[in-house]
Amino acid sequence: MDVVNLLDWLGEANTKALAGLVIGVVFGVAAQRSQFCLRASSVEFARGHIGPRTSVWLLTFATALFWTQFAIYFNFVDLSEARILAVPGSVSGAILGGLLFGAGMIMARGCSGRLLVLAATGNLRAVISGLVFAVFAQMSLHGWLSPLRDSLARIWTTPGGRNVNLLDALGLPGGFGMLMGIGFALYALYVAYRNRVGYSMLIFGAGVGFSVALGWFATYSLASVSFEPTSIESLTFTGPSANTLMYFLKNDPVLTFSIGLVPGVFLGAFFAALVTRELKLQGFEGGASMRRYLAGAALMGFGGMLAGGCAIGNGVTGASVFSLTSWIALFFFFVGAKLADAVLDNRTFRLATF
Repeated sequence: MDVVNLLDWLGEANTKALAGLVIGVVFGVAAQRSQFCLRASSVEFARGHIGPRTSVWLLTFATALFWTQFAIYFNFVDLSEARILAVPGSVSGAILGGLLFGAGMIMARGCSGRLLVLAATGNLRAVISGLVFAVFAQMSLHGWLSPLRDSLARIWTTPGGRNVNLLDALGLPGGFGMLMGIGFALYALYVAYRNRVGYSMLIFGAGVGFSVALGWFATYSLASVSFEPTSIESLTFTGPSANTLMYFLKNDPVLTFSIGLVPGVFLGAFFAALVTRELKLQGFEGGASMRRYLAGAALMGFGGMLAGGCAIGNGVTGASVFSLTSWIALFFFFVGAKLADAVLDNRTFRLATF
């Protein structure tokens, strides 16, 4: 069944949500099995140790970069009108939001995507933190915090009414993105070999990155044949978390790709943990721990919305199309994480398997 027939059979809204659900399941399974986490790799980097978590993150990044640029180069997709490129980018938002989000993910012991995966395995800390993240993201999008976010975002924006495509701005050839992906992948495999990372973890780590490219392909295909305006987008969790929260609170909710994405990730991670017998209820260890987790989740909610995306939305998805503000945000995610890790003195949050 092709895309047109699927749209006729299910309707446009249901088809978009189904695409998000399926890709979310792929991401959820792969992220749970690979233990993909920008927070963990940031801590490794901050402490001067390029270790196993970094190798998984690098391979995820490389896979998303290569397959997205492959699809663009061979004209399978045209992402020039993708939402992250077609609207003005906020450089000030990427810097300030990146710092806040990076610090928040250290405090909450995981980025927003990681919290969703952990919540599916029975981690109640991640459940509560994820809800706080979604509430603060919604407050930053349409609520009390939106004027502050708008003011900070307007300080420095990209010219011309669009974000900047770094490949175009630097005059680099189209195939350069694929070459970068290959380079990152080779380095990731070297780091993995040096740290004796198993093949299974690497395969699933690559699966996380491939789900990003799959998201671009799916939404582009839907936008090409849909009668209704359809955003060309891929995986991100700041906006979708806020939208999913409101979906269950509104009287007239509308199904979209992002509404299907969040439940899909949860289901994928849950079934992966169920099959491998890794479901386990976990709670907060005390009042101090709870305060730190919730404060970190709040920082991520505001910081992610200010930066225009989370560790996945900017750090992998946006970077895969060479969005200027995504690369800036990714850099400041690491800076914010390093600063927070140093201030917290490495005593509370350690590189343990949750």
